[in-house]
Amino acid sequence: MTPIVHDWLARRAWLSPDRVALIDTLSGGRRITFREWNATANRTARLLHDTLGVRRGDRVAVLAMNCVEYLDLLFACAKLGAILQPLNWRLSPEELKGLLADAEPLVLVYGPDFQAQVDAVRLHACSVRHVVPLVDSPGRLATDVPFAARDSLADTPPPPLELEAGDPWVLCYTGGSTGLPKAAILTHGSITANAANTVVSWGLTAEDVALLNAPLFHTGGLNVFTTPLVYVGGASVVCRGFDVEQVLDLVDRGEVSLVFGVPTMFIELQRHPRFDTVDFSRLKLLISGGAPCPAPVFERFFARGVAFKTGYGLTEAGPNNFWLPPGEVRRKPGAVGVPLFHIEARLEGDGEVGELLLRGPHVCAGYWRRPEETARALAGGWLHTGDLAERDADGCYRIVGRVKDLIISGGENIYPAEVESVLAGHPEVAEVAIIGVPDPKWGEVPRALVVPRPGAALTAEALLAYCQGRLARYKAPKTVRFVDALPRTAAGKVDRRELAARHGAP
Repeated sequence: MTPIVHDWLARRAWLSPDRVALIDTLSGGRRITFREWNATANRTARLLHDTLGVRRGDRVAVLAMNCVEYLDLLFACAKLGAILQPLNWRLSPEELKGLLADAEPLVLVYGPDFQAQVDAVRLHACSVRHVVPLVDSPGRLATDVPFAARDSLADTPPPPLELEAGDPWVLCYTGGSTGLPKAAILTHGSITANAANTVVSWGLTAEDVALLNAPLFHTGGLNVFTTPLVYVGGASVVCRGFDVEQVLDLVDRGEVSLVFGVPTMFIELQRHPRFDTVDFSRLKLLISGGAPCPAPVFERFFARGVAFKTGYGLTEAGPNNFWLPPGEVRRKPGAVGVPLFHIEARLEGDGEVGELLLRGPHVCAGYWRRPEETARALAGGWLHTGDLAERDADGCYRIVGRVKDLIISGGENIYPAEVESVLAGHPEVAEVAIIGVPDPKWGEVPRALVVPRPGAALTAEALLAYCQGRLARYKAPKTVRFVDALPRTAAGKVDRRELAARHGAP
């Protein structure tokens, strides 16, 4: 195979050394150029290579909130041919033990928020030779190597090497609801292809600045805008996490042109008293992903004149796969659009709705140490996404649900996302999930699990009446249960398995 350019920051330091690459909100808005970032990433690579013994193919695990140092590690691994293993900080110590045993990292780097978790797992992480705190603290063991040790090292590049497109760069875990999550192998080729697809199909330029507050242990934080902007020479505003006031401030001041989030984040923005006065006019893209977005969210943004759209991606592919042209945004709310430049998509099935299959250089190399699951997912050279979609006459795709979530009632297909979108429009509904429950006549019927808004006096009868005229009778829930909260997976998505276990009895 042909070698691939793997040291992106070195290239950017040549091509646009004085352009701002990162704006660090954790240090008062410090602006970091590509030249400065490359030098720091070189020191980080020197720490990993010269001090900690990291070599090509070794794994470096990171348990931390978003920070510039996290991004330093991502690109230091690229320089060395090492593999970054981002760890989900929402996981319990027992779950973290499983992931560390799975990838067998040589180094474990952690942020100051996670001292207790590291103390709980370090004795069980047999592969870990070095534990590295990002911030020195009294809790550090004498054998730990502080991350600040890099500051005394040279900023010269690490020893040269050649990598190919198929070499792994990141092990990114999927958000399973049961068992150990699977690690998708994101290669240098797949991350490069996603960046190229995004730049040429979404129209990103070196002038763009993205808000980076999605967690970096998700492909959304790593690859929706972050790596594509390095590729094109743009900038990212690094935030510790999602904060409504911070988002509104940055948008209102025009400091960002690109904003990505999951539906929950946009719902929180719309609930904020400032939503109706914030100036969204300088945003180039405001895009939702990670889960279906309720129709009322689109309507409220459209009422503000904002061309809010939804994307589609998954850990195993991209995550950027489609583009909805500007002229279609209001005409087809919720549609994800047409495939990006170097992506092929098709539907598998006999009806109008089928399983979405994807093919292209942006697809992962399979699952880490799971050959059988890799073979199933990539059967026939296509990624079988497990998502159901439909395609209209314009070639525009719309995601309608998950294969495993489909409810078949009296021979009719019911897609929970469609029903949830309608119910979410009720002014007293905060969140809603639809599951199927057994029924002696119809086989199964939909049940609504609803989180009411605080202070609401919502009744099941009122909610069912709301469905009349908005949903076909067979799609409308037959029963409603009110719950305090919807359970979530480690990836932050609604845990439908847990809902079915708790509320799936007739």
